[in-house]
Amino acid sequence: MGAFVAEVPLRWSDMDAFGHVNHARTITLLEEARAELLFTEAERRGLLGMAEGMVVARVVIDYHSPLNYRSGTLQVQMSVRELKAASFVLDYTAHADEVVATAETLMVPYDLRAGRPRRLSTDEREFLDEWCVEVPEPELGRA
Repeated sequence: MGAFVAEVPLRWSDMDAFGHVNHARTITLLEEARAELLFTEAERRGLLGMAEGMVVARVVIDYHSPLNYRSGTLQVQMSVRELKAASFVLDYTAHADEVVATAETLMVPYDLRAGRPRRLSTDEREFLDEWCVEVPEPELGRA
């Protein structure tokens, strides 16, 4: 299916003293976009398990340009890669007037009652597989 796109509104409180969205708030905006995919969209399709436990095991973000509050919204395109039995990676490209950040999170399904990671259910894997984007293998140079 390709990338899932979320529109996340910017808030005045996201802005820092330099007049742009604070770097830490950008991670929060990505979290809001991720929740729209993993919780709202999944629930809309009848899949409730992800909302019962999903944790971020790693986050990596590259900032490309300042995100100005006056942009109004942040458009976040997300896709899944490295879909495994008990984890997956979400890739993000965040746009305002231009690409402002790219990021990835390693996500792990989590059993809150047992207090430990769990495997993805078949339904969860099928849902996530819809958002997988094929990444072409790099071509090997000729010797």
